[in-house]
Amino acid sequence: MEIIHISAECYPVAKAGGLGDVVGALPKYQNQLGHVAKVVLPMYRTKFLYQHSWELVHEGSTSMGPNWFRYSVIKEKTNVLGFDLYLVDINGLLDREKVYGYDDDSERFLAFQIATLHWMNQWQHNPDVIHCHDHHTGLVPFMMKFCYGLEKLQNIKTVFTIHNAQYQGWMGWDKRGLIPDFDLWKSGMLDWRNNINPLASAIKCADKVTTVSPSYLTELRYEANGLEALFEYERGKCFGILNGIDNEVWNPETDPMLDTHYNAETVAEGKAANKAAVCKHFGIDGTKPLFIFIGRLVGEKAAEILPSAVGESVALHQGNICFVILGSGDPSIEYQLRELHYVIPNNYNCFIGYNEKLAHQMYAAADFLLMPSRVEPCGLNQMYALRYGTVPIVRRTGGLLDTVLDISEPDFKGYGILFDSPTAWDLNNAISRAVGWYYDEPGILDAARKKMMAIDNSWENSASQYIALYTG
Repeated sequence: MEIIHISAECYPVAKAGGLGDVVGALPKYQNQLGHVAKVVLPMYRTKFLYQHSWELVHEGSTSMGPNWFRYSVIKEKTNVLGFDLYLVDINGLLDREKVYGYDDDSERFLAFQIATLHWMNQWQHNPDVIHCHDHHTGLVPFMMKFCYGLEKLQNIKTVFTIHNAQYQGWMGWDKRGLIPDFDLWKSGMLDWRNNINPLASAIKCADKVTTVSPSYLTELRYEANGLEALFEYERGKCFGILNGIDNEVWNPETDPMLDTHYNAETVAEGKAANKAAVCKHFGIDGTKPLFIFIGRLVGEKAAEILPSAVGESVALHQGNICFVILGSGDPSIEYQLRELHYVIPNNYNCFIGYNEKLAHQMYAAADFLLMPSRVEPCGLNQMYALRYGTVPIVRRTGGLLDTVLDISEPDFKGYGILFDSPTAWDLNNAISRAVGWYYDEPGILDAARKKMMAIDNSWENSASQYIALYTG
């Protein structure tokens, strides 16, 4: 089976969030199952582009409304990612360093979709499945089914995966003319609440729709940023498949970003060594429980509660607790987190920005990971934490609910801490529970670490579920 993944992100080529991690791993595991999975991505001007070798595979020209443009497609020569990677370049639109954040993002991703389909329409064969990811590729199923000149692609199966339904790619109807010509009677397949809505269009037009966890699919029927009725109506073709993680990249026994490696049998000693190094780097006390947060500093992650929660928790535990935060986002949250270091310098520090190596080191060093998210379609951080023997403290939502079992479960079968509300009060209660359940009971903590590290959240299972979905 030949599967074409079309996406705006793919780690390590270009990544802004979990979408990049998924598209960077899923195709590789599908190939390992004996299929042919490929990825098509915009040609951003990232480091990956300049550090690898490429060959030109196609040049073409087409139009976006009244604007005629040329595009080219290049292919990575060495298959370094474990799958064929194609980059689509359009001068003036895709030749930029960042993935998102430009005033013309709607036009950029629409042109990318048009160029990709124009290229595929000229292939000598058809792939079996086109798998689109998030709203940046949400108009592909519509265009394949209804746009003139693409009739060759009409019968290819389409699957659309929603990584985050909060972002839908809304466009005004004044931009309808930018979409290739189609029967205007089909305009309703683009519309939601008097706007062109690429996410809604993909849900309507794709053959099957997936979310990145079963619980997130359930939540979208009640809270989907205005699309609740659509998810209820289309629920027959919607499926929740939990994301996986790449166990080759996230493996504390071989991780090249760690100075000290460990496995389930040596987890106590290994984490102690990594903790000492990270705490020394940040200038905090390595003999105390270490809590970390890694992620975007935005309301979706409930990051605004972190400054007060950290300060209150340090006071509540009389200084016998430490925190390190890695992330960037809302400038006001960044400012508060920086200032907090001057108030409790021995117990807290932060790195504003993102550093992949430091993230790996923090997972290996920490005793606990904080995820108070308001919205978490799947969440990968908690799976990385489990892999590294770090106890996740998470809010009951989305994929967090699907992957973390509370310690209070009967017979102490759990291995994490869950709480209900994205508030500093609830988070601090969870932190206190963590200290009481785990850190004050070394035997329970050691047993939990071994249990967590034995959990298989790898992509093998998820990749098989996608193959079954394609063929079902």
